[in-house]
Amino acid sequence: MFEVAVEHTFAAGHALRNYKGKCENVHGHNYRVQIKLRGEKLDKTGMLADFTELKRLLRALSEPLDHVFINDIEPFIELNPTAENMAWYFCTKLQEQLKLEVPVEIAEVTVWETDIQSATYRPS
Repeated sequence: MFEVAVEHTFAAGHALRNYKGKCENVHGHNYRVQIKLRGEKLDKTGMLADFTELKRLLRALSEPLDHVFINDIEPFIELNPTAENMAWYFCTKLQEQLKLEVPVEIAEVTVWETDIQSATYRPS
């Protein structure tokens, strides 16, 4: 089994709903998102996936969230913008757009809100 991963960072603000504590107030993070793919076979170049293409996809998915109030962006208008829900969001969006030469699956998506706090989503 092969695995590859790429990361991208962006800055955004949010406020957690149904939460009692400081994070219910508007605040911001410098987010880091990592996508990790896995698969059994490599393409004719000897790659599971081209890092350049994966970075392009991840940047495109992050762009609408960069320097905005995430609560104002679908699906986070109703979905609480927690790190867990953001990891699910990136995974779901990536699954819709991922078209590679060899069969791969998304192993996991991790979203860091800080250097020491992250949430991971692994599709089943």
